[in-house]
Amino acid sequence: MKKELKPETMISHFAEEREKYEGAVVPPIFQNTLFTFKDWDAIDAAFDDRINTSIYSRGRNPGVNIVEKKLAKLAGGEKARLFASGMAAITAAVMHFLDAGDHAIAIKNIYGPANNLISVYLKKKMGIETTFVSGNDLDEYKNAIRPNTKLFYLESPSTAIFNIQDIESICKLARSKEIKTIIDNTWASPIFQKPLKMGVDLEIHSCSKYIGGHSDVVAGLVIGNAKDIDSISVNEFELLGGKTAPLDAWLLMRSLRTLPIRMKAHQENAIKVAQFLESHPKIETVNYPGLKSFPQHELAKKQMTGFSGLMAFKLKTSNLSQIKTFFNSLKIFKIGVSWGGHESLVYAPAISYLKELSPEQFNGLGISLGDMRISVGLEDAGDLIDDLEQALETISD
Repeated sequence: MKKELKPETMISHFAEEREKYEGAVVPPIFQNTLFTFKDWDAIDAAFDDRINTSIYSRGRNPGVNIVEKKLAKLAGGEKARLFASGMAAITAAVMHFLDAGDHAIAIKNIYGPANNLISVYLKKKMGIETTFVSGNDLDEYKNAIRPNTKLFYLESPSTAIFNIQDIESICKLARSKEIKTIIDNTWASPIFQKPLKMGVDLEIHSCSKYIGGHSDVVAGLVIGNAKDIDSISVNEFELLGGKTAPLDAWLLMRSLRTLPIRMKAHQENAIKVAQFLESHPKIETVNYPGLKSFPQHELAKKQMTGFSGLMAFKLKTSNLSQIKTFFNSLKIFKIGVSWGGHESLVYAPAISYLKELSPEQFNGLGISLGDMRISVGLEDAGDLIDDLEQALETISD
């Protein structure tokens, strides 16, 4: 039996076929809009196999396809499709499984724009209704199922509070009811969590986060079986036009080569930072699945082989002036909305959620003004802890 290559090895060599490119150790960027053919019969045959043939770069591009193959292999899926953004990937995946008048079940703490897509936009445009559940109890799903329920939408760990869902149990229930499942696996990355192997139908990622890892690419990803990905390719992908640029795909390929090493470093730094925060008298709570004190730590360890660098904590103050002073006093942690890059970032989720969601939706998330989200990057952990400590000193007892 052929030995399965470890991710570090597979990522470096799989699907590259260097002999086609004069032995180039890095595949070229196919920065072209179209591909030409020698005669009528050749282009005629190409249109018979549009999914696997390069005709026009909005459909298939060889450089992009190399990255898709690597990512599908890494996640344990049959095929993958890169998109122009994480939201383009989410939209394509959701619309692939839902038709007008269908019903979906989603967890409460999903990414804000994904929440708006499912609960607001698709309801208005297609009459699709969504029931939100905490995700902690399988009975919630059972009780929410309707005759027209077609989709379970998961995000584990979830946005803001890092809720963990029992992926395998939820997928087993879904299959028994002929309901499809989608999971946003961006937090854990394909290095630390393999949802497809737990029964999920489609796995999605914002490649702008850990897969890209350098804060210089916006892209999205859908991974699944060949039938679903091929259908998405000729429908949602081609018709909505959310294709990935050749240069962006090339940058993702560069980033993939260091993904396993970077994820280990993010984890090592994050554990140290989380433990510091947990012990600090001016911190009320720390939400990080890698901590033993995290309520769902055992489930997290069961489903994941490691933990990334994104976490949240709550300050022991509701005084907005003090919260802003702490926020503005950080030096190494830069203020920004994204995460998963080499740099450490801080953000207060309330800033955007109060703009994106109704007051009722915001209150349902269980977050407050004093909740902070930090993305622990690849700097020295001691320097990051010192930065947090000096900012916390600005908060009066």
